Amino acid sequence: MTAHAEIAAGYASEGAAVELGTVLAGGAVDPAARVRLPLAVVNRHGLVAGATGTGKTKTLQLLAEQLSDNGVPVLMADVKGDLSGLSRQGEESDRTRSRAADTGDDWQPRSYPVQFLSLGAGGAGVPVRATVTSFGPVLLSKVLGLNDTQESTLGLVFHWADSKGLPLLDTKDLRGVVQHLTSDEGKADLKGIGGVSAATAGVILRALVNLEARGGDRFFGEPELDPADLMRDRDGKGVISLLELAELRGDPALFSTFLMWLLAELFETLPEEGDVEKPKLVFFFDEAHLLFSNASKAFLGQITQTVKLIRSKGIGVFFCTQLPTDIPGDVLSQLGARVQHALRAFTPDDQKALARTVKTYPTTPHYDLEKALTSLGIGEAVITVLNEKGAPTPVAWTRLRAPRSLMDTIGDDAIRQAAQGSDLHRKYAETVDRESAYEQLLRKVVPPQEERAPEPPAPEREEPGLAEKVLGNSAVKSFLRSAGSALAREITRGLFGTSRKRR
Repeated sequence: MTAHAEIAAGYASEGAAVELGTVLAGGAVDPAARVRLPLAVVNRHGLVAGATGTGKTKTLQLLAEQLSDNGVPVLMADVKGDLSGLSRQGEESDRTRSRAADTGDDWQPRSYPVQFLSLGAGGAGVPVRATVTSFGPVLLSKVLGLNDTQESTLGLVFHWADSKGLPLLDTKDLRGVVQHLTSDEGKADLKGIGGVSAATAGVILRALVNLEARGGDRFFGEPELDPADLMRDRDGKGVISLLELAELRGDPALFSTFLMWLLAELFETLPEEGDVEKPKLVFFFDEAHLLFSNASKAFLGQITQTVKLIRSKGIGVFFCTQLPTDIPGDVLSQLGARVQHALRAFTPDDQKALARTVKTYPTTPHYDLEKALTSLGIGEAVITVLNEKGAPTPVAWTRLRAPRSLMDTIGDDAIRQAAQGSDLHRKYAETVDRESAYEQLLRKVVPPQEERAPEPPAPEREEPGLAEKVLGNSAVKSFLRSAGSALAREITRGLFGTSRKRR
């Protein structure tokens, strides 16, 4: 048996699979030696890594196309705007014909169902938002750049707002609460939630004001994105959701943290599935190093917990970055599929990263992995995945298939036109700013003038308990109706996430 056939035998799959490419060994490629990723193990997660210019984006495009063909919805963080070509047919060329011959692919140009989303208002896509309450203190602390102590304080601020029935829908709501707690009127409240120092509350307030100055206030608010809108199909194909940063390109931490919020929402709302024939949804975290950079222990713990458990809900997660060492070890160990494009080894740090990367792969008699990882051509990768039985496949130097959609951007005007014609645009385009914590606190500071005779006093009754105060508040009732019980989600997510969010 040749090396090509021996390696390809480890990728044989009885069920549906993503066709990645064909085996390259001894300097030659065998179009019959296929490298495949079974759909049944895509929810075991994966990693796509490699230096700039080695073909990572085209690999993401290839994976999204084939998942869509198999009816699997995809969410992709299109940080650089390079993936919009998925919505258009590709263009045949000498390069696509050559690649098709090498990979045994009956290549045909094809377009895919795409919905264009933008983080906050101001982008070409449909604006998507989250409420501050739903986002929660741990994720928001990551966005604000808070340390562990400040993060703990922010958790107490959230707890106080919840206990007073003050819905935190946008940044001015949270700013209003922090300003109240640091005012003369709110000093007693500040002491009553654990002795939070006014100095720490001031740091949070300044970080929040800075976030608003960077445009973050246009992301938080209503209507909040319903994760179910990401799990759609069209004519049997999974819809590919492309999420751009829009005007928040200067705040990439918000971008990556928003994706973690979506994962947390999906974890709380989706039922347990166990083993699945194909995933319900696949996430692609581009520029994944941004997610872990300067992350607190609580945040890293939540990521690890999410990645471990969300596969049982039928969700697959792929992290995309330059170096595998960008991913913490506890998370990296959960990633069953590895697609490693070429690495550079120009500096001592690069050489250390290369050596660590080699150690994450199964041993192979067919390749010198250190040499292979620095010799890969554009559109080639060293791959290992899990087979249908959950065992690692042999390491395969793979020549990847060419995407069938357009390998170029379609431009902002075309994206904007497509977004405005979608049903999601009608649902999410207009910002809703209803009464919430900011307005309620403002009324306490500046009582409104009486415009009519006062109503007769209500009969005296026993002082309501805390839960009755919160749930009986009219603003909270409205919030629960329109935002799908964000307060309940906060409590539930506390049980799933970090201990500082539990009550």
